[in-house]
Formats: sequence, C-alpha cells, structure tokens
Amino acid sequence: MLCLALLASILAGCGQGESNGITVTGSTSVSPFAEHLAEIYQHNHAGTAINIQSLGSSAGIQAATEGVAEIGMSSRNLKPEEADKLDQLIIARDALAVIVNPNNPVAELNLSQVQDIFSGKAASWAAFGGPDQPIDLVVREAGSGTFTAFEELVMKSKPITTAALRQGSNGAIRQVVAENPNAIGYISLGIVDTSVKALAIDAVEPSVAHVEDGSYTFVRPFLFVWQKGHQLSPLAQQYVDYVMSAEGQQELQNLGLVKGPANE
Repeated sequence: MLCLALLASILAGCGQGESNGITVTGSTSVSPFAEHLAEIYQHNHAGTAINIQSLGSSAGIQAATEGVAEIGMSSRNLKPEEADKLDQLIIARDALAVIVNPNNPVAELNLSQVQDIFSGKAASWAAFGGPDQPIDLVVREAGSGTFTAFEELVMKSKPITTAALRQGSNGAIRQVVAENPNAIGYISLGIVDTSVKALAIDAVEPSVAHVEDGSYTFVRPFLFVWQKGHQLSPLAQQYVDYVMSAEGQQELQNLGLVKGPANE
C-alpha cells in the first residue's frame, strides 16, 4: 500500500484523468522511446500532454493495474497473475547488449563465459584475452524489467552475484562502463552508442538485423499495458495508435528497436 501511495503522489498532477493529458509510467528502458514519440505527437497536436514517468517495469505494471496511470510500460513479459489483470500490447522488441569499455580488447564472449562473469565465478579479464585486471560488474537493480529479462534470457538458472554494482537505469550503466575500462554491463541495444562497445555473444553481434533473422536471441518485448477491459481515453488511444502506426514504428526502428510481431 505504501508503494501505491508513493506512486499516486509522484503521478499526482501529471495529467491523469484530464481530457487533454495522460500519464504513461514504468520501464526505464521503454520510457526514452515512449517519450520520443510523445514529443512528436504533442508537437503535431497542440494542447495535449503526454507525461512519461520512468519508475521501472514493476512500478508501471502496478500503476496500470491499480489505475494510478492509464498506461504502464514494461520491458519484461508479464507474470501470469499480472496478465490476468492487464491488457498488453507489444510496441516493439529490444535486444539486450552486453557492453564493455571501448578500450577493452575483448570483443566476443560465449554464453557460458557471460554467465561465469555475471555470476561472479570469473574475476579477471585475463581469462578472456583481456588485461590482468579485475572485472567490475554493473547491473540493474532487482525488480527492474531489464534485470529480470537478463536473468531469464542470459543467466538461465545461474544467479547474478550480489557483489555487482547496481544502477537505476540503462543510461547509468552505460555511463559507468564508459568511464571504467574494467567494467562490463548490459543495456538496451537501442541506447548503445560510441561511448561503449557491445560484445558479440556466441559469434553473433547484437544488431537489428540479427534480431530480425533470429540469430541473436537475447530479445525481450517492450509492452504498453492497461487495466483489462478498460477503454482507453481518447488521447491515450490516439497516442497508442500513433506508436503502432507506420510512422511511429519507423521512428522506433530508427532508434534501434525492432518491430513487434503484430507489425511484421
């Protein structure tokens, strides 16, 4: 109840319930892309307000379930008990990229090596052709959609070490890795830039093309969710329609995401 009250407090005054304003809250991975499209929509529709709140997937799912926000965002699949209460729409797909500092000579790992590193079993870059330096792990906080997706897609049954540095967003992980030559982390492929280097896994580089052809398999959905059976407000529906339109989907592709199954 305290968490819900906090959500309500944060979202108060953000346009929820107003005819010309809506609140979309949740995944820190989805939010930059949702905000980009919201800015375009608002530019073309004066007087509308689409407020994007970056609070994490679990918070977004809870907010949508309780009606605190009209639309929630998630970067992980819904749990069965969540899906029972929510309608969901895959707006795009995103690959998880394992990243290192550009000065790190390591360019490729296999899946077993990635698991050994993030479980804490491997401690030095020397074991992978890098310098004799400690591996500094950077991960998302437990409960985030990115953390859950990495656990499910990459780690399988192996736990992520509790010794890893935890960060509150993909952007924060990228910054730490960009500034630390011994760091390794994982982020959305859509926000990989020249400040970091994405590693090939099992000889397959993370790319939109490799997601589309199925050769890169560490892929998760980006979801919009709302109360099951709830009729979205006119503005919310128009925003969702824009996100799913040919123009909206092209914008997401331009940013490094991949079309969802419904748009292929």
